[in-house]
Amino acid sequence: MLFLLSPAKSLDYDTPVPAEVPATQPHFESPKGPSVELIKLLREKSPQQISELMRLSDKLSALNVARYAAWRPKSTGQNARQAAFAFDGDVYGGFDARSFTPAQLDWAQDHVCILSGLYGVLRPLDRLQPYRLEMGTALANRHGKDLYAFWGARIAEHLNERLAADRTPVVINAASQEYFRAVDTKALKARVVECVFEEWKGDRYKVISFFAKRARGLLARWAVLHRAATPKALEKFDLEGYGFDAQVSTAERLVFRRKLV
Repeated sequence: MLFLLSPAKSLDYDTPVPAEVPATQPHFESPKGPSVELIKLLREKSPQQISELMRLSDKLSALNVARYAAWRPKSTGQNARQAAFAFDGDVYGGFDARSFTPAQLDWAQDHVCILSGLYGVLRPLDRLQPYRLEMGTALANRHGKDLYAFWGARIAEHLNERLAADRTPVVINAASQEYFRAVDTKALKARVVECVFEEWKGDRYKVISFFAKRARGLLARWAVLHRAATPKALEKFDLEGYGFDAQVSTAERLVFRRKLV
């Protein structure tokens, strides 16, 4: 069973990563791989074009143009750090990879997949060079008008390879809609189970983006701690006040709710 997460816009390359934490190479990172092809396209654009393409301020646009220029076909300990330690958004606050034991990091490495506009799919310990490229970016390329066309079925095919040894392959979707769209479900040879997180607001339950992002990371964290092997096991997820609601859930859509006091 694989757990899908979205990446984060915020990055942390300042907080030290423990020296004993291993690092691995991303699957799609190679001198002639997809990531290199995307970087070449991005390098052709001016700061103003990047600003318009990604709706960034001039300052952020200049920062990312510099990142594209510095990006190299192979990540090293000098130009990159492990993805789960580099991403610094709400999801990764919930995931909290820094608190994992070596054995828990090993399990996460085998079961958690981070979708990425530049890297396609990352494992938690894959080296990540600083970048900004959201999956929804309309970056025209030889495959089509955007990154969904660029990645095509490659992400799904990679997930199929990861799941090949499973008798009943399952993908737990804890990613945003923007990122999950990059997974070609027609090519994916696995059952997909979506996870939804709702808060009591006013007089009803609703999805609140800020809380839902953290909850996705919390779910992945819980799965790592408990080595969750089936969707049924996830019904016991209870971190930070969430509880499984069987009445509004289905086999393919698990709903977790909470009431904040």
